[in-house]
Amino acid sequence: MELSRRVFIKNGALGLVSIGLSPVLGPSFVQCAAAQSNAADRRKTLVCLFMRGAADGLSIVVPHGEPELYRARPGIGIPRDQVVDLDGFFGLHPALSPIAPMFKQGHLAIVHACGSPSNSRSHFDAMDFMESGSPDDRTVHDGWLARAAKLTGSKQVDAPFRAIAIGSGMPRSLQGDQAALAIPDLKSFGIYETVAPNNNKVKSAAAPTQGLAGGFEALYDSAAIDALHGTGRESFEALRALKGINAKSYTPEHGAVYPQGKLGESFKQIAQLIKANVGVEIAFTEAGGWDTHANQSQPGSPSQGALATRLKDVAESLAAFYADLGDRMSDVVVLTMSEFGRTVKQNGTGGTDHGHASCFFALGGPIKGGKVYGDWPGLATEQLYESRDLAMTTDFRSVFGEVACKHLGVTNVANLFPNFTGGEVSFRGLI
Repeated sequence: MELSRRVFIKNGALGLVSIGLSPVLGPSFVQCAAAQSNAADRRKTLVCLFMRGAADGLSIVVPHGEPELYRARPGIGIPRDQVVDLDGFFGLHPALSPIAPMFKQGHLAIVHACGSPSNSRSHFDAMDFMESGSPDDRTVHDGWLARAAKLTGSKQVDAPFRAIAIGSGMPRSLQGDQAALAIPDLKSFGIYETVAPNNNKVKSAAAPTQGLAGGFEALYDSAAIDALHGTGRESFEALRALKGINAKSYTPEHGAVYPQGKLGESFKQIAQLIKANVGVEIAFTEAGGWDTHANQSQPGSPSQGALATRLKDVAESLAAFYADLGDRMSDVVVLTMSEFGRTVKQNGTGGTDHGHASCFFALGGPIKGGKVYGDWPGLATEQLYESRDLAMTTDFRSVFGEVACKHLGVTNVANLFPNFTGGEVSFRGLI
């Protein structure tokens, strides 16, 4: 007999998705998590940052060697003498200067003119297509990260911390029949309510402040199924080993200073979980505010303003995470993404509208960095997508697929993205 439960986020609680508990498992998924704390081998980890709202790739990684850019953006184009030059043609927005050393050290790669083949300019649809890994196909119900977790061949398939999201809820990317956790805040997580497979609420299990071990024990007690006694109770007791993860007293290493705010805190908590050796293989977080229709920069100061503020937060978060993990970054890849880019021409309100391709970052020890990857399509009118947007020359699935296959160990990109015809020959050589 198997008990399946689904636990959702509520009032800052912990969320579990699709975890099956069996009385005949022997060492349970919770015991697996505790066992990871003593594991000698460090596993590979992928951390995904979704920049929601359509980030302007032409201001993030500026093609300052492209004259058409400044003709199209007389008021918001980042001046050539202010970009952090990378290769004589591309340069980083000055707010991203904290991550420039990673590029020079060969640990940061950029894929430009990257995005989805979908022509949708709807945030909702484009995010859904990217997170499901299935552009324009609404029949795919699970997320690409959930599929990746199933396809890696990992020996710790039931480890509860194997796939996590730090943020407001369970992202589309991790939804599926693979176990995953959604943790709004590591400092106060617990289990709040349980929901049976028919989506009927069972009972409130624990207040968010009760803590992880208390929450799981309450879930155990509320189950009222004799089959869970014995090995089941031992499984829940094993969670007490995680009390050593004290988020409130965590001190970053190597002089790392995370920025104040949700994104910095998210990366700090992901770093803490990775260093605690509880089995994290996939982590997800997000940052909003990239829909810059108006006032993208300060009038007369293109490198200052709303976009610069958001980029500074991202750069400082990534730089702190990179420093904090130290040599553990040899096993970690961070991948950034956004649902689409923005128009090449600025609009009448000092901003940009919904576009097509953008740029993605990949950083970490396994990355062949120090290079801007992709085929640059150009910004002349006849080179633009629908005569207005940066054309897409690298399908996002080529990037996601390469990281999943070469880093996480997914053996077949066709299984990860069933409708993707590009295959491994489309990989850019990031790893």
